[in-house]
Amino acid sequence: MLLVAIAFTIFLIIGMPVAFAIGISGIIFFLQHPELPFTIPAQQTVSQTQNFALLAIPLFIMAGNVMNKSGITTQLLNLATVIAGRLKGGLAQVSIALSVLMGGVSGSAIADAAMQSRMLGSEMIKRGMSRGFTAGVLSFSSILTPIIPPGLGFIIYGTIGQVSIGRLFAAGLVTAILLWVGLAATVAVISRRRGYPAAREKRATVAEVGTALRGGIWALLFPIILLAGLRMGVFTPSEIGAFAVIYAAFIGVAVYRQLKAKPFMEALEGSLADIGAVMFLIVLSAMFSYGIVLERIPDLIAGSILGLTDNLNFVMILIVLFILIGGFFIDATVMIIMLTPIFLPLVRQLGGDPVHFGVVFVVAATIGNFTPPVGAAMYAVCSILKVPVSEYTKESIPLFLAVSVVALVLIFFPAVVLWLPNLLFNRW
Repeated sequence: MLLVAIAFTIFLIIGMPVAFAIGISGIIFFLQHPELPFTIPAQQTVSQTQNFALLAIPLFIMAGNVMNKSGITTQLLNLATVIAGRLKGGLAQVSIALSVLMGGVSGSAIADAAMQSRMLGSEMIKRGMSRGFTAGVLSFSSILTPIIPPGLGFIIYGTIGQVSIGRLFAAGLVTAILLWVGLAATVAVISRRRGYPAAREKRATVAEVGTALRGGIWALLFPIILLAGLRMGVFTPSEIGAFAVIYAAFIGVAVYRQLKAKPFMEALEGSLADIGAVMFLIVLSAMFSYGIVLERIPDLIAGSILGLTDNLNFVMILIVLFILIGGFFIDATVMIIMLTPIFLPLVRQLGGDPVHFGVVFVVAATIGNFTPPVGAAMYAVCSILKVPVSEYTKESIPLFLAVSVVALVLIFFPAVVLWLPNLLFNRW
């Protein structure tokens, strides 16, 4: 397995697409073991496509793209301005609030960061905010988007680890609020010191709040409907993905009336590209995962960690540190796919709750989108706003620390994460 790991690292360094790096590394493993039938790689990849639970991924991706073309983004921006416009930091606070509201729409941190950079980035800079601070806020605030249901990270983790996706979605809502508070407080402190203006001079009137809520209510209802459908047993995760597509199309056509033929076709084209990238990655990872299990890598890593400590909290801290370091070089989706079979059994062995660990795991993995040298969301924001990565990195340190503090709170206080899933789905 050492040769496989070395090959995988070299492929990443030379810039090979991650899916191919994983697939070729998996083939190398089988070439090292001629005693294994070479039909196994084909069987493993095909078997991944037969996993009914994974059907939720393309359906939710399509639902997000359709909702983005429905005109709902403008309504949510107006609602976010009403909610956070008077806070210290103005448009920076609006950006964080908008990421919360966009969670049930896009589900992608990278897409949210790029969209907000185009919508708010130039105006934030015009209002006196430094370019590095602007890029840091727009990037790190998008961590909230994949945490709000229906986050794809939770779907992948839940499918691989056989963990309740409904409970993960419910835990994601609580986690998103904690992240929102942490980021908003950090932005407020920095903005107060630097004198950054508010986005609104006056408080929103009751009429303005009502109008903004009416405009954004359909997006706000989306995650609530998802949780209710799962809790009441009306839908499975895959079936509710199909419902999400129908819901998004209905909102775009009947409510906002902006989902015409051309935007709908653009949503389908975008969905095909996104689905192809994610599913190709998942399919090729099957060979890699087979080698990991066959070589008993989870047992080796578990033994190494338990040799240091058997305290669940400190084990989770070590895992988070490992994921944060890995996030400097590897995409979040890849880490969730590769590391779930390794770390989840260890946490279960120590008596940890798989939902609690899943939330901590997905948050830590998502942070890699915002850190150099390969953070996809970071590069999207920096390229749009023309901000040097060095300036972005310097200004993002307080935001990184804020998210890290929230991650520690999640680790040491699991009841904070689990109270809503336990309330809605009962303890199991």
